[in-house]
Amino acid sequence: MVEARSRHEFVALQLRQRIMQRQYAVGESLPSESMLCAEFEVSRGPVRQALATLKNEGLILLSQGKPAVVRSHDITQTLDTFTPFSQWARRTGRAAGSHTLEISRRRVSEPAAGALGLTTDDFVVEVLRVRLLDGEPTMIERSTFTERVGSLLFEFDIDTGSITDYLTSRGVRFESMEHVLDAVAATGVDAENLGIDPGSPLLRERRTSRDQNGDTFEYADDRYRPDLVAFSIVNARTIDPRLPSDDGNGS
Repeated sequence: MVEARSRHEFVALQLRQRIMQRQYAVGESLPSESMLCAEFEVSRGPVRQALATLKNEGLILLSQGKPAVVRSHDITQTLDTFTPFSQWARRTGRAAGSHTLEISRRRVSEPAAGALGLTTDDFVVEVLRVRLLDGEPTMIERSTFTERVGSLLFEFDIDTGSITDYLTSRGVRFESMEHVLDAVAATGVDAENLGIDPGSPLLRERRTSRDQNGDTFEYADDRYRPDLVAFSIVNARTIDPRLPSDDGNGS
């Protein structure tokens, strides 16, 4: 029997592994909630938390009153809530790793200057890392921090843990983020460190992070191997109060 605080994580891990190992086909239903409760010896609460986690990862579809249905065999990185790479890897049952190629203080580049509200005469701290999943190179991480925040990283071995967790422990709050997704061709540095051919397509996420005061302190350019990582965004319909309510006759 697992500890109460991790029951839903244990259930999610077991179901996630079964789905990724293709024990269920896409479109096939998982066992009912009552069957999962009996199998894992837990109440409905942990089962429902586990299913919600898998839904957010893009693995299953949920419909009220019906068993969950397998949507995909591939785990996606979600952008509707912020989950650092290391935490996301642990949640999906994989080991996160990193190999730092460079950390340096230098004048800000033009793209980062625009995102951070700096001039090209300002100094920043840049981090270039390879991120790994179960030892396999998965993503090239290029992060640019304002000097105030980035200087904290010189007191931390960034290959031993999460930069986000460390900065949070030092009082830096990742309050809000903006994400831009596109595709780019792998540069020579990308290709060499990800074990792919130059020019191979990569999924790029450009991210701007702000603190609780609305001040921008990080600009990131992360490039993922699309054969290993995909992204999902969960949206809900919003109603404009200025518009008449849907009476069921419209689309």
